[in-house]
Amino acid sequence: MAMTASNPASFPMSSHTRERVTVAKLTLETFYSNLILQHEERETRQKKLELAMDEEGLGDDEKKLRRSQHARKETEFLRLKRTRLGLEDFESLKVIGRGAFGEVRLVQKKDTGHIYAMKILRKADMLEKEQVAHIRAERDILVEADGAWVVKMFYSFQDKRNLYLIMEFLPGGDMMTLLMKKDTLTEEETQFYIAETVLAIDAIHQLGFIHRDIKPDNLLLDAKGHVKLSDFGLCTGLKKSHRTEFYRNLTHNPPSDFTFQNMNSKRKAETWKKNRRQLAYSTVGTPDYIAPEVFIQTGYNKLCDWWSLGVIMYEMLIGYPPFCSETPQETYRKVMNWKETLVFPPEVPISEKAKDLILRFCADPENRIGSNGVEEIKTHGFFEGVDWGHIRERPAAITIEIKSIDDTSNFDEFPESDILQPVVNPPEPDYKSKDWVFLNYTYKRFEGLTQRGSIPSYMKSGKL
Repeated sequence: MAMTASNPASFPMSSHTRERVTVAKLTLETFYSNLILQHEERETRQKKLELAMDEEGLGDDEKKLRRSQHARKETEFLRLKRTRLGLEDFESLKVIGRGAFGEVRLVQKKDTGHIYAMKILRKADMLEKEQVAHIRAERDILVEADGAWVVKMFYSFQDKRNLYLIMEFLPGGDMMTLLMKKDTLTEEETQFYIAETVLAIDAIHQLGFIHRDIKPDNLLLDAKGHVKLSDFGLCTGLKKSHRTEFYRNLTHNPPSDFTFQNMNSKRKAETWKKNRRQLAYSTVGTPDYIAPEVFIQTGYNKLCDWWSLGVIMYEMLIGYPPFCSETPQETYRKVMNWKETLVFPPEVPISEKAKDLILRFCADPENRIGSNGVEEIKTHGFFEGVDWGHIRERPAAITIEIKSIDDTSNFDEFPESDILQPVVNPPEPDYKSKDWVFLNYTYKRFEGLTQRGSIPSYMKSGKL
């Protein structure tokens, strides 16, 4: 029988061809959706400019000058967007973080002198651990979330080996490091950090995102000591370490938690701190901050983030989280039996208002504070005296000592690694490598590319 065009079944398509068709389709779709998006973003920036000029009450001549300056910026942005950004544009200064899939480095952009935090993720690890959806989610939320409460991303790009996120560098370190330096926080300090985190979580909820991984490691501190949320890798998809069977099956005979249970609060805090950093950098992680309903997989919503905040608040005041144990399996068991295991040690006294708020955060979803909106949280007695509208402009509860714009004294020391080996003469795209799953990863922020000059002189002198 002669094969005809009207009989497509006669042309069996190889998997290689099918994959190339998929790539071509995705490339075209991406190209046109980006064109539309760029046009919309440009219009939004123009509207913002017009609105700002009206609010300032500028005259026609001044408006005309501003419009021409803005048009020059837009032209420059288009030109700079076409330039290929790569590893060679940045000088690596120091490793400031390390995780299961890569690391974070302090870097300096060679042409402007600006300092950034560069998050480097190994593609091979992302594919192997099925993390592609997570890293895509992180890139997308960082592009979309443009407020004061989320770490700003300026660029993202990739090479054959790695994905790169160029973020603002927050020299204050993270809440995990701060909590490890101090035994406990005062109620006043706790009130400040929990209040700021409430506003940060609410900001991403308003964008339609659930963070799902709120923990001290992901609460970063800026140069003035204010909170910003980071690490949105879990905003979509379900990480293996959030599945019930992951902790249940780590070992069939989990060791007894007897010795840990019989420790006093001081010993528990010491043991927790000793093991904490290791947990932060492992692929297993810890279920300490995860809401019980996330494990069950029968459905959860944004309220799971408020549970995590309750766990953090307990840790700030008591010195260790409520469900901490010697093994992740035992912690998981305690989280699932929280009605019996969530207890306050009598030797660490805290106020009734603080205790009540923790128990309102760590409650069944239907009874959890925040289920009737964020105002329910803001009006709780523990937050009495908080100026919610201006908290970010006020001095932070703990002052951060910053000596210069590249001061890393609030970060751990990490040895160098070979993650940044340059890719010499990259071969033609190999579709078998699944590299196309990272299509459209590149991003450049308007403000990042159009700001003039290098580091301001007051920053160069080290005075912030």
